[in-house]
Amino acid sequence: MDIEQARTFLAIAAHGSFVAAAERLHVTQSTVSARIRQLEADLGARLFVRNRAGASLTQSGRRFLRHAKTLVLTVEQAHHDLGLSGRYQATIRIGARIALWDGFLPRWVGWLRRTEPDVAVQSEIGFEEDLMRRMQQGTLDVALMYTPTHAPELVVEHLFDETLVMVSTSPDTRWPGDDYIFVDWGPGFYAWQQENWPDLGRPPRTVNIGWLAVQLMLEPGGAGGGACFLPRRMAEPLVAAGRLFRVADAPERAHPAYMLFPRRIDDDILPRALEGLRQLVRSPGAGNAADGA
Repeated sequence: MDIEQARTFLAIAAHGSFVAAAERLHVTQSTVSARIRQLEADLGARLFVRNRAGASLTQSGRRFLRHAKTLVLTVEQAHHDLGLSGRYQATIRIGARIALWDGFLPRWVGWLRRTEPDVAVQSEIGFEEDLMRRMQQGTLDVALMYTPTHAPELVVEHLFDETLVMVSTSPDTRWPGDDYIFVDWGPGFYAWQQENWPDLGRPPRTVNIGWLAVQLMLEPGGAGGGACFLPRRMAEPLVAAGRLFRVADAPERAHPAYMLFPRRIDDDILPRALEGLRQLVRSPGAGNAADGA
């Protein structure tokens, strides 16, 4: 299979038409059509339905989408690894939830650059489903997340416990109200919230990451404000700066974070990196970064 066929397929799927894909790829529309015809012939399946509105994926096309993404990503990573300067002997690929990058994982990457100067580091943000898929495909070396699933080829190791605390833009907030922002910290958090505030109902604002809740609360145009739960290490700098306030008497919740890595490791670089991460969590002064785990 030609990698350009996979890239063309992804461009059409993303932009919804052969014309837009041709413009995006800087090729003619006839080239795009020829690539897709050959790809469909190779796969023995029709991938798109073309109509006046553009092009939409068939059921086979939707199934192929994940494989095309993996194929292109694998090739791009191979080019990256082989194109590294001769002084880099390896690459460590790290993926994590954005909340874990906030003030914590950059310290680990900094430690890696100091202790393993001949190792390149590739850092990414993702959600659990994508991170798990990437780990199972082998396109990430280590992933950090809150709600992992288990796979026989991966080790899931508890790293530390976050502490989720309620913060607000008002010092007078005492309970979730109409300005409460629900951050989706996973099904366990939702059940815990329902147990503590059974009459809360559906909040008018919901987000999937804590960073976005902060942006909404601190929006300067006057439509912001509100309260939400954040990891304590994220909340404390904002509270210290007077931008947010801890909600008095609000309950706290432990929120475990995990790291995942392959059960079979063929070099000694990744084990050293993982041990460095464990030491970072245990080190004095790590309390603010990982709640003292």
